[in-house]
Amino acid sequence: MDKDTASIPSFGTPDPENLFLASAEGLYSYHQLNRYRTYLMHRLQDFDISGSRPVGFVANSCDELVMAVASCWKSGLPFACFNPSSPAQELEAQITELNPALLITQGDLPLSPEKLPPVLSIQELSLENAFRNEPGDSTVSPGFSFDPDPDQVFGYFFTSGTSSSAKIVPLRRRQMLFAARASARNFRPDSNHFWLLCLPLNHVGGISIIIRSLLYGSGIYRMKKFDEQMVGTFLSENKLFQAASLVPTMLKRLIDIPAFRTHPTFKAILLGGGPISTALLERAVAKGVPVVASYGMTETCAQIAANPLLKPSGTYIPRKSVGPIFEPNDIQIRDEGGTAVKGNTPGLIWLKGPQVFDGYLNKDLTRQRFDEQGWFNTGDFGYLNGNRHLFIESRRSDLIITGGENVSPYEVEEQLERLETIRRAAVTGIPDEEWGERVVAAVVVEKGAPFDPEAIREKLEQRLIAYKIPKQILAVGELPTNRTGKVIRSELPSLFK
Repeated sequence: MDKDTASIPSFGTPDPENLFLASAEGLYSYHQLNRYRTYLMHRLQDFDISGSRPVGFVANSCDELVMAVASCWKSGLPFACFNPSSPAQELEAQITELNPALLITQGDLPLSPEKLPPVLSIQELSLENAFRNEPGDSTVSPGFSFDPDPDQVFGYFFTSGTSSSAKIVPLRRRQMLFAARASARNFRPDSNHFWLLCLPLNHVGGISIIIRSLLYGSGIYRMKKFDEQMVGTFLSENKLFQAASLVPTMLKRLIDIPAFRTHPTFKAILLGGGPISTALLERAVAKGVPVVASYGMTETCAQIAANPLLKPSGTYIPRKSVGPIFEPNDIQIRDEGGTAVKGNTPGLIWLKGPQVFDGYLNKDLTRQRFDEQGWFNTGDFGYLNGNRHLFIESRRSDLIITGGENVSPYEVEEQLERLETIRRAAVTGIPDEEWGERVVAAVVVEKGAPFDPEAIREKLEQRLIAYKIPKQILAVGELPTNRTGKVIRSELPSLFK
């Protein structure tokens, strides 16, 4: 891939006394981060870490993990965060494929010792141990005292995308620098204020909060997991909180709290990681909650499109848009044959620019997803309006093709969730001899509300064309979701057997 010729963004150096990290366990400044970085680099200098052999982390969210990731970025050490909840077979396959120089773990791994690289316990690298030692010169990183090249890989990320097996995405420093600058044009927290981090740290969404905060010189408040009551209190009452990154399910849980409002100096909730319904945005507007709806993926170093900041006093139009693509990146909408289509015509989303990754670790997969001019086929489906605002129709792999017609599950889900009796809905297609795929829906009914599939279908007839209306509607206690509350679509068909 040709490098983009746009100049690399640069950021200033934060005041050492400013807040960097806070959690229920402690409060740490940038000076303490520099001390931890020196300590960590001393511990890692004997390992054969290189651009192709990163530091591997297998740990749940904790202060040490945040400090270690930040230290790796500051020292130019590539890293990879594995999901500690992954099945042993999957985790072993990922570690074998990536071959990290060492693993830093939170506990014993259910893997064969002969298949593991050298292992350090994150308890050995605790903040207590780091700050017990002499602080030394916090500007020096023994063994890694170099100025990182913008083209250097800073991290390796696993993403399933449109296939069942995980793909490894190497992301380079320049991609994160461009992403951070683009995000900052919309909003950024002030120094000594917090960006709420409650996303998993094995995804680019969580990691990008750490690195963007470093670049902005602002602070992070880490929560081990999302708790709507606690988050609601923070964003309503604590003026140190200025930003939060949430997925739509998290925002919905906040909005469901009757008294929830953000405090007057709160800047924005950055919303991404899944389809965003108009009904949810309308509820946020009604409560005066500032929201930035965005679009992105691991391959674009998180968000690459976003609406302008949604102020409580107004809204962006049209509300279903995820905004324009961040400059200097570019976008094309193409048909199945690869030809660019006109505005307001749905098609596949292709991206190119300095925020877009250079390719997967698997070169064959890279050749399948990039064209000769360096455009990346996202596999997502959408269109541009006359003002080049992007509208997401669906993830391409999630499209339901029934009787030759394309159905976006997100469109049907949005209409279902507009009904008063339905709290949440998930729509998928299951094999059907007559139609190819049959549209079906699993719904979580509001407590105490009646469940009448025929009545639901009758209401949908006023909102959807006939082929989009689910032929089967099933009430469930809960939907299959991952740790962020995102529906695991691959598990939906099994509900209908």
